Amino acid sequence: MAPGNPGIAEVARCLPIGVAELDGLVEAAVAMAADLVVIGPEGPLVAGLADRLREKGIGVFGPSAAAARLEGSKGFLKDLCARHGIPTAAYRRFTDADEAGGYVRAHGAPVVVKVDGLAAGKGVVVAMTVDEAIAAVDEALRELRFGEAGRSVVVEDFLVGPEMSFFALSDGLSSSFFATAMDYKRLGDGGVGPNTGGMGAITPHPMQTPELVEQVMETIIRPTVAAMRSEGAPFRGVLYAGLMLTERGPMLLEYNVRFGDPECEALMVALDDDLGEILREASGDEAHASLRAPRWHRGAAACVVMAAPGYPESPVTGGEISGAGDAAAEATWVFHAGTRRDERGGLRTAGGRVLDVVARDASLEAAARRAYAAVAKIGWPGEQHRSDVGTWGKP
Repeated sequence: MAPGNPGIAEVARCLPIGVAELDGLVEAAVAMAADLVVIGPEGPLVAGLADRLREKGIGVFGPSAAAARLEGSKGFLKDLCARHGIPTAAYRRFTDADEAGGYVRAHGAPVVVKVDGLAAGKGVVVAMTVDEAIAAVDEALRELRFGEAGRSVVVEDFLVGPEMSFFALSDGLSSSFFATAMDYKRLGDGGVGPNTGGMGAITPHPMQTPELVEQVMETIIRPTVAAMRSEGAPFRGVLYAGLMLTERGPMLLEYNVRFGDPECEALMVALDDDLGEILREASGDEAHASLRAPRWHRGAAACVVMAAPGYPESPVTGGEISGAGDAAAEATWVFHAGTRRDERGGLRTAGGRVLDVVARDASLEAAARRAYAAVAKIGWPGEQHRSDVGTWGKP
């Protein structure tokens, strides 16, 4: 694991290499003759780490830089959808603030304003008024708050309906359904407060049905895989589709080209299969007529994020964490996110989202109860978490 943290250090050898240090990551993989490298974050995928590893003959789970544009460029994704008839919100792209502002005034609100490039989850504004939309446009195109990532913006129609996180695997030729999840983005119970990187997740999504899964595969996932292959950038890895389940059917909001967090933690706990075998099959080293469906726990999983005080705007780190080692129990896991060891070996907070506490059980309600029982054993000054993970009305 590179660079790792105190949690994964209990089960993996951690290498002191940052996720942006592509030279060091390639050198380490070659030195150990790695069979498979699994790339977690979007940054190194967009920067071409998968390409560089494949050039060295290293197996990789993750898309090429060209295919990672599905997440790395909102404009690229929207244009791809338009060219290939993939259902998504109507949109326009702009590089000029005056033109974008004129369009917003003529169109009216609500609208969604997205910066084109990667912005660490902070480049999307759901504007309920024209003034909010204009401010979002100005922030990107006039103030250049997001740097190069914000020199182009997408303004798209506001969609209404429940949201779903939909995961599929692709080896560049074939694709298969993996799982669904629902994440809890806002800081407070009932879906109030600022947006975050995620305060919890559940799997499967309560609205998952075989019919809906097949509809999404047929109208969104398979056409995307075919489109990328036809345009010379076959997609290998996981397609995490953010969907809106509208009255007109499922529509694509965005793609992530990675499992995401905290959805990944819930999915891994719910999985009853050989993860390495699944990822190797989807690495694209061999062409498959079809990818097999994974085996899942018969029930549900719930993930509760424990965050630092001040998160998400100004997280305060350095707090001493107690109880994390005692909280894991049967069918319960504690994953580390923003943690570090101090000079005495004690566990300290080192980021906004600190721990992901995950449990599985026969029902969603039972899984959530089990997760919250573990959360109650852990603490640090100012710790915050949502208490309604497991309900799904207002994520």
